[in-house]
Formats: sequence, structure tokens, C-alpha cells
Amino acid sequence: MICKHFGECGSCSLYEMTYSEQLDMKKENLQKLLEPFYNENIKAFTSEKEYFRARAEYKIYHKDNSVFYAMRHLDKKAYVTLEECKMVSQPIQKRMWKLLELFNVCDELKNRLFGVEFLSSSTDDVLITMLYHRKLDESWMQKAKTLENELSAKIIGRSRKQKIVLSEEFVTETLNINGKSYHYLHYEQSFTQPNTKVNEKMIEWAVNQAKSYGKGDFCELYAGSGNFTLPISNLFEKVIATEISKRSIYAALENCKLNNINNITFIRMSSEEFTEALEKVRTFTRLKDIDLDSFDIGTILVDPPRAGLDEQTKSLISKFDTIIYISCNPNTLARDLETLCKTHNVKDAALFDQFPYTHHMEAGVVLTKR
Repeated sequence: MICKHFGECGSCSLYEMTYSEQLDMKKENLQKLLEPFYNENIKAFTSEKEYFRARAEYKIYHKDNSVFYAMRHLDKKAYVTLEECKMVSQPIQKRMWKLLELFNVCDELKNRLFGVEFLSSSTDDVLITMLYHRKLDESWMQKAKTLENELSAKIIGRSRKQKIVLSEEFVTETLNINGKSYHYLHYEQSFTQPNTKVNEKMIEWAVNQAKSYGKGDFCELYAGSGNFTLPISNLFEKVIATEISKRSIYAALENCKLNNINNITFIRMSSEEFTEALEKVRTFTRLKDIDLDSFDIGTILVDPPRAGLDEQTKSLISKFDTIIYISCNPNTLARDLETLCKTHNVKDAALFDQFPYTHHMEAGVVLTKR
């Protein structure tokens, strides 16, 4: 990828390296982190080199009665106004510049606009959220409705204590996992994987590990809207999954319906709460209709935030035969492996390059009980 903003825009810090060089560096860094626990070759799952991001957020910069997309400068002291952005998906790409043109000929739409967020799918479904420092009224809604038609996109307007959904607040995604299609509703401002193609590879890797090493019933912590849970559920008779976000649980249940999957029990609780429930430290009214004792959990998948796993959760998952750990922060993954490898061995490891042109890495390991 060649971008005229390389060296200025803070989104791409590895702009001086070829993609192959970036990948080699990341793989070497991950290999060093995992060396105390795993000495085999780590497979790297690559990204497309451009048009790979399904999500994007831009600041809106105002100058001389015109507006521009802006990103923070590499030095973090200023902003760079953008003339191109080759990271974002083609569905976003073909709408974002037309949207900017329409902003600049309509005072109603650009008045006190400070940010725009895009969410797209591989099915060309796009949701655009426009952020304002003012109350939105009927006049704004009429103009924004025209935008929906002109851009073939869904529009949401947000300001303080106000959210206006003109049509729908989600995009519909279809992922191909080992030759089978899975359908997902991705809601505005909910967590979704940013790189669709790498996400498919990541799910396939997790499914294949569960197929090779899985035992008993399956459990997933930090399940989100079912990104991993749905495809993996086909391998198990019974599945239980937890997620703290109410919106994500709602989406996960909708996604089960979309895919005719009925063997997953979703619970809205944190991993810490689920640990307390399984170990009977506390009782929870939200579990009154769920018999946890009926689950013979042998395989667990965790996909925690950057902080990694808390001590209680590490203690809990170390009791299961198979652990699949997806990490967005290999440093905390390595820290957690110091505990998990007291009871388990790492059988496989992978690098998922969700964020080309940055130092960010995502990784996966599968562990089996000694």
C-alpha cells in the first residue's frame, strides 16, 4: 500500500517497511514472547495490503466553512487532514468521499459536526454514525434521510443524550468459515473484529483447534455477539457463552436465530461472575433457569480485552482439558501463560495480522492439560 499521508498520519506507524518486513518483525516478536512456552514455528495469517478495515472513525476538521476528515498526527501534537485512506474497506471507500462532498454543500449537515464513524460488511452494507455538538432536529433528519438514499447507506445521528436511527442500527455480515456461511448482525458502537478476511482466518483456526483438541461441552468467555461461538457450536452438543455487554448478548441471540443454531446458552455476566457461579461462591438470579451442573465443560475459549485474564479466571480455566486463547495483546498472553503452563502445554500458536502498518499483533494459542 502507498499512501500520500505516510509519515504524517498516526494510523500507520510502520509505513517505511514493506508488508513482508512488517510480518517478519511481528512474527519474530511473537516467537520471542512465546519462546518459554512454545518452540515450534508460529503460523502467520496475513491481511490484504489495502482496503482491509471494516470499521473506521474520523475526526471532522472545520476550516474556512469547509470540513475535512482528520486523523491525529504521528507526533500526537496535531491533526492531519486526509485526501485518501486506503486502509478502509471498499464499501466505506466508495461512500466516504461522496459523503464529504455532501457535507460541504449542506450547512445543516456539517453544522457542529465533530466526528464520523463507519461500519461496513463484505455484503456492501454500510452504517454511518455522525457525531454532533448540538441537538438534532427535524430539519437534520430530512437532510440525513436524503443522504441515506444517495449513499445507499444507513445513517445514525448522535449528540449529547440523543440518538436518532433513521432506518437500522446494524449491518449484516456473512463470513465464510471452512466452506460454510455464517450470518451476523453487527450493531453500531458494539465490538466487532475490524479486519474481515483475517477474522475469517482466525475463526477457522479456532474451529480447527477445537476439532483437533476439544473435549466435553464447550464454553466461551468474552463471547461478544458470537463471532467464534456460532461456528464452533457445530462441534459440540452443548455450548455455554458469557458476555458482559447487554447489546452484544442481544446480537448474539439474534445471530443464533439467523443461523438456526439452538444449542448455545448465552449468559450476560462477566468472566469473574461466571467463575463465582461455577465455583458456587455466589448465586445469581439471572441463572435461575440455567442448570450449570448439567454442563460437562471440557473445552473453553477466551478472547479477553488487552488487560488479559484476571487471576480468578486463570484459576478457573486451568481446570479444563482444552483452552483456546485468542489475544489482542501478546504481552498479557505471555504473562497469563506463565500460570496456565503450570497445568497445560501449548500445542499450537498463530499470529493474526489484523492491523497492517502498525505494531499491533493478535495471537492465538491452544493448550491441553498435562
